[in-house]
Amino acid sequence: MRKTERYRVEGANSLWHIYKTVPFLKVVKNFVIIQMARYTPFLQMKNWLYRTFLKMKVGDQTAFALMVMVDIMFPERIKVGRNAVIGYNTTILAHEYLIKEYRLGDVTIGDEVLIGANTTILPGVTIGDGAVVSAGTLVHKDIPPGVFAGGNPMRIIYTKEEMERRAMNSEGERYERD
Repeated sequence: MRKTERYRVEGANSLWHIYKTVPFLKVVKNFVIIQMARYTPFLQMKNWLYRTFLKMKVGDQTAFALMVMVDIMFPERIKVGRNAVIGYNTTILAHEYLIKEYRLGDVTIGDEVLIGANTTILPGVTIGDGAVVSAGTLVHKDIPPGVFAGGNPMRIIYTKEEMERRAMNSEGERYERD
């Protein structure tokens, strides 16, 4: 189960209660900043925008590709480690509005993590250091460090040990060809 806080609502679905959960002007400001960051090709500028205006924790040398969509309501609940790559058109959510409740959860992405394009990361998950997430994955639970995960539903494709063996094999093959 993901680590989320759950808040019940009465009457209309939780999205109708949106501005009781987050201030309207915060959403407007976040929307403008996120749209600027989505389209800028300058990685350092994106990281500066995220850190300065959205209060996200973003590690040094982390790269957000074009069109990445971070949570518009609660971006301050997203932490991305050092030297990570967040692939094209990835969505990182720290909230979800449902019919009778809404949920909030921190998203933690470790150091040297690779997230493939078009991935969706749900609230309350942790992706461990050195993990690789294949393109198009729905990350709905924690991913251990060093593994290769992918699919929908997401599953572990290679364990950390298998990934290390594959890396050693590919390095050996590379040296043999040279």
